[in-house]
Amino acid sequence: MTHASDAAHGAALGARLNWLRAAVLGANDGIVSTAGLVVGVAGATDDRFALLTAGLSGLLAGSLSMAAGEYVSVSTQRDTERAALALEKRELREQPDAELDELTDLLTGRGLSRDVAREAAVQLSERDALRAHARVELGIDPDALAEPWHAAGASFLAFTAGALLPLLAIVLPPAPARLAVTVGSVLLALACTGWWSSRLGAAPAGRAVARTVGGGAVAMGVTYAAGSLLGNVGV
Repeated sequence: MTHASDAAHGAALGARLNWLRAAVLGANDGIVSTAGLVVGVAGATDDRFALLTAGLSGLLAGSLSMAAGEYVSVSTQRDTERAALALEKRELREQPDAELDELTDLLTGRGLSRDVAREAAVQLSERDALRAHARVELGIDPDALAEPWHAAGASFLAFTAGALLPLLAIVLPPAPARLAVTVGSVLLALACTGWWSSRLGAAPAGRAVARTVGGGAVAMGVTYAAGSLLGNVGV
C-alpha cells in the first residue's frame, strides 16, 4: 500500500510539474514572439494605433495557434492512451495467465523478489487487473487521461499572459520611452521565466536565464533592425 501511495503521489507531482513547465514555456513564447513583433513595428513607426494593432493581432494569432496545436497534440495522446487501454483490456480477457506473468515480471524488474512480485501481481489483478497493468505496464492512470480542452485553455492563457507584457509596454508609455520600457520589461520578464524554468527542472539558474534573456534580446534586435530598414526605405 505504501508503494502504491508513493507511486500515485509521484505521478501527481510529475503531472503538476509538467503543467507548470508548460505554462512557463507558453508565457515565455508569448513574451518573445509579441515583443519581437511590436519592437519590429516600432522600428518602422511610432504610431500608437499601428503598434496596438500589430501587438493585439500577434497576441490573438499566437494564443489561438498555441491552443489549437496543444488541443491536437493532447487529443492524439488521449486517443493513444485509450487505444492502449482497450488493447490491454482485450489481452486480459483473452490471455489472463500470460498477463499475470507479465505483471509479475514487471514488478520483479522494479526490485521485488519473484515470490513477492507474484503475490503483489495476484492481489493487484484481483482488485483491478486493468488498472494495475495500465499503471505498471503502460504508465497510464485510467482516472487521469490527458484532457485536450484543459491543455488548450492552459496554453491560451499562458501565451496571452506573456504577450500582454510587451503589448502594454509598447503602447502605454510616451513615444520617447516606449522602446526602452519594452526592452527592459521584456528582458526582466524573460529572466524571471528562465529562473523559474530552471527551478522546475532543478538545473543551474544562470544558464537558463542567459538562454532566455539572450534569445529574447536577439529576437528583438533582429526584428527592430528589419523594421527600421523597412521604415527607412518607405516599404
